[in-house]
Amino acid sequence: MKIAILPGDGIGPEIVAEAVRVLRALELPLEMETAPVGGAAYEAHGHPLPESTLKLAQAADAVLFGAVGDWKYDKLERPLRPEQAILGLRKHLGLFANLRPAICYPQLTHASSLKPELVAGLDILIVRELTGDIYFGQPRGRRTAPDGAFAGAPEAFDTMRYSRPEIERIAHVAFQAARKRGKKVTSVDKANVLETFQFWKDVVTEVHAQYPDVQLEHMYVDNAAMQLVKAPKAFDVIVTGNMFGDILSDEAAMLTGSIGMLPSASLDANNKGLYEPSHGSAPDIAGKGVANPLATILSAAMMLRYSLAQPEAADRIERAVQAVLAAGLRTGDIWSEGTTRVGTREMGDAVVAAITGKTITKS
Repeated sequence: MKIAILPGDGIGPEIVAEAVRVLRALELPLEMETAPVGGAAYEAHGHPLPESTLKLAQAADAVLFGAVGDWKYDKLERPLRPEQAILGLRKHLGLFANLRPAICYPQLTHASSLKPELVAGLDILIVRELTGDIYFGQPRGRRTAPDGAFAGAPEAFDTMRYSRPEIERIAHVAFQAARKRGKKVTSVDKANVLETFQFWKDVVTEVHAQYPDVQLEHMYVDNAAMQLVKAPKAFDVIVTGNMFGDILSDEAAMLTGSIGMLPSASLDANNKGLYEPSHGSAPDIAGKGVANPLATILSAAMMLRYSLAQPEAADRIERAVQAVLAAGLRTGDIWSEGTTRVGTREMGDAVVAAITGKTITKS
């Protein structure tokens, strides 16, 4: 089983290093090869996604990704910015389904920004379409406004669009996931004002006919955002487009206590995937050894489950993370009175110890 390891920028190398240590502790026949991506790749090769890195990702069975981006690259032309690497990987690998579980572990209910009773037992899966919507729609650009009250003024424009096959395939992913969970799908749209999402709603409804055992509800995105902080446990599987999914999954992250706890998987039609934490590169804390590696470690567990057909190994990682939390170890983003604050490496040490049956030590 070959894994492409792409640490990236900021805290990426630190958190990926801990996930790699956890994977090695499982003693599985894994071949792992590392390559630069993002700003690190731009510095080394003049491009955020060099051909050598892309070829490695294409040849691997799965990709473990850290994070990309740094303020110092903000003045580069857009095609050379670090964030273009992740967009390029999604495109070239055909990754269209992003799965982001938002789980509030019992030990972290007080770390959530909501009342414990609202998030205790929370388990939501957000299924986000990755390759369409306004992020990739054409035409896009800048021009002189041709008409209207501001005709003649400079303006920028993007195009929101979805095709039937794009909507159908992501709907199937959501309904199939729901069958293994609470058998409820909430399709999030803005059909009241956007023709694109009226079409989305119509197609999702048609696909639902193939899943009579799954409940389907439709919800406008503004209401969904409100309900996520009002009654989050009412959701099971949320399926939505690229832009809405991007926003709602970050909102859901805070229900769990920290975005540092949120793993994600981006899958193709054959379950080959790219696995990454949902947070960013956080250059302000890079190199300080304080970043939370658990989202990356849990992303590695998702990789074992979805792409490498190793569900027992995935379970071992997830049980180890729960054991570490139960032991009271916390990085700064989830720390609270009465728990023990640890750094990135120490958290990785604790997860490895839990996997190998050793005593979890507190510093």
